[in-house]
Amino acid sequence: MHRARKRFGQNFLQDDGIIYSIIALINPGPDMHVIEIGPGLGALTRPLLRNLDQLDLLEIDRDLVAYWNQQNLEGLTVIEGDALQFNFLEWANTRSGKKGFCKVVGNLPYNISSPLLFHLVSAATQIDEQIFMLQAEVVERIVAKAGSSDFSRLSVMLQARYDMELVLEVPPEAFEPQPKVNSAVVRMIPRKDFKLSDTQWSALEQVVAAAFSQRRKMLRTNLQAFSERLSLTEIELKSRAQDITVERYVEWAKVLAS
Repeated sequence: MHRARKRFGQNFLQDDGIIYSIIALINPGPDMHVIEIGPGLGALTRPLLRNLDQLDLLEIDRDLVAYWNQQNLEGLTVIEGDALQFNFLEWANTRSGKKGFCKVVGNLPYNISSPLLFHLVSAATQIDEQIFMLQAEVVERIVAKAGSSDFSRLSVMLQARYDMELVLEVPPEAFEPQPKVNSAVVRMIPRKDFKLSDTQWSALEQVVAAAFSQRRKMLRTNLQAFSERLSLTEIELKSRAQDITVERYVEWAKVLAS
């Protein structure tokens, strides 16, 4: 029996009710292309495969790669690799061709969740939906609104690119071994109205990183390098990073990129 490994952040889901709810959210169908990150022992994998013609697994743990290859399940492709290095855009392009819905799903290792979400942004043009289980605290930060203490750099960057909602809360008892934190499932759908060029996106990364560099300081200090070009209002100069809306950050990025 495979033992969960701390260095890969493994906690295996085993609550049937929660598993059923997540599968219902993913809503797998025959014309769908799905890649599951970190399948573990298959809590989601097996029920997904019952409803899909094809399922790709991305796994870094060699023992689990061997385990899944030994299963010889029809329609299953096992990819050994690190999700942080994997080319999701290329995967979506080769899988979808001209038809079919592309989804990325998984119970993500909590130790890589933020960098992985940023890494996936580069594939958002080809992916239709992402459904992930994450640490509840991270999901709360992702979906937080401007003005909230949870509103962060992660909130701004991901909300600029996706429509997101917290769809399910998951207690530690649903896993083996039990994590020390609560978990939650987030649904992420790339925004249809997203129109930023690569230069504008890069400017957004810059201005948001600067704004949140010292959370307690006013933007007068944090955005000093940009304030002349952005013509910040007196209210904005006295505000803190978490008080500014995503839309306003996007406006600033367009100014900086022009």
